Amino acid sequence: MLRGLIKGDNAFVPTAALRVAVRNGVDVAALLVTEQGRVRGDADIVFDGAPAHPSGAVRLSAGEDGTVWLETGLASVEEEITRVLVVASTQEGALRDVRGLSVEILGPDGATVVGYEVTDAGAETAMVLAELYRRSGGWKFRAVGQGYVDGLTGLAVDHGVDVDEDPQEVLERTPTPATPPAAPAEAQSPPAPAEAPAQGLRLTRDQILDMTPEQIRALALAQKQARAEAPDRAPLTAPSLPAPQPDPSAWTCGPVFKPRTVTGRDNDVITVKDLPQGPVMVELTLKGDGYTGLWPLDESNAKGRYLVSSTEKDFRGRVIASVPERGRLRLRLEASGSWQVRILPLAEARRLSKDRLESWGPDVLLHTGGTADVTFHYEGDSNFIGHLYRLAGHTDPTTLPEPGRSVVSEIGARRETLPLPEGPLLVYLSAADGPWDARLKDVQPHSSGQDADGPVKLPEPRGALGWLRRARR
Repeated sequence: MLRGLIKGDNAFVPTAALRVAVRNGVDVAALLVTEQGRVRGDADIVFDGAPAHPSGAVRLSAGEDGTVWLETGLASVEEEITRVLVVASTQEGALRDVRGLSVEILGPDGATVVGYEVTDAGAETAMVLAELYRRSGGWKFRAVGQGYVDGLTGLAVDHGVDVDEDPQEVLERTPTPATPPAAPAEAQSPPAPAEAPAQGLRLTRDQILDMTPEQIRALALAQKQARAEAPDRAPLTAPSLPAPQPDPSAWTCGPVFKPRTVTGRDNDVITVKDLPQGPVMVELTLKGDGYTGLWPLDESNAKGRYLVSSTEKDFRGRVIASVPERGRLRLRLEASGSWQVRILPLAEARRLSKDRLESWGPDVLLHTGGTADVTFHYEGDSNFIGHLYRLAGHTDPTTLPEPGRSVVSEIGARRETLPLPEGPLLVYLSAADGPWDARLKDVQPHSSGQDADGPVKLPEPRGALGWLRRARR
């Protein structure tokens, strides 16, 4: 059993980059909620279909042996966010069937800071395992263990997630305290709008955090009873939000998915199944010398145009391939030595900035700012070739836009500064057998007026549906 807290306990954690390990074999998500206990929108849900929060403060990745990791940078959490909820759910069976269901916080040095093992799970299919919350100028960890028999849908509604299939105005379900409010004096009176405190229906965050486990269970029971007794109660409507402005860092190109890794040695045919259709990055790392070649294979096993053709020792680089409609990517690799292939979403392309970016071999780079100049310093002996893909207005994630002009096409070592148009755009260095570095200068503000220097924003519209649909299978 994991040594740590019991349900309802809390402890301070360092305001640093923490790793959260969730075990064992469950689906994991993080909800970033405000003082009201609600997400601001789908972007505040981090799950395998949207594995990074726009702020960069929370990222999700899968590990080995059924462990899922949440990388949290507490210092980077937006001020409006007061809690980060760690959520677990099952697609089949109940949480009581999960052995070793636990959450563990590890510090920057890899040492365990605190942990919590769930020992009383029942028929629930979704649960808030724990939360990181602001307290006294710092952060604390709380072992929550609040389950939902009605699964992710019930959990989502309780935290302000729009669960409708069609985009609609977000409706607010008012939480109910352990002691139900008195009945209104006149049965025909309409419900009081918005000012929930006048009805005695809303608990503050601090009140909830100071409750004992018994009080939390009583509150959860009262909420379920209230929902059962008044299923037709009209929900309150949250204030309408201003229409979002165009954002140059919003991701619109290529599918978003959990990266895949394949390892092997020497010549091979690589097959990766169950990928979403569309352009992806293929990252190849080789330990060996001789010729290295990589080609896509079509359904008849015919080779397409080569992705890699190099004689460099210990080749490494990233290229772009396209996953066909059936979601089965096949690659022919000719190599001598051990190798690793990773299939990555284009959203994980390295970001061009004013800071020096160093790399080796072909690569995929992302620029989201205004017009700028990019300086390349290439130290290889052979071709150095790159093209632009302008993403603005491109809304089909299953295709790449048509390539634009060649940004660079040279042979041999050289230093060169080139103009870049306004982003978002991809710079695809399809040939680069050697080390190189790049940096931006004279970056102008983006015409949208949005800050283009923040992290790439993965698809937000109706992102919650991908998370919730697993509960409806």
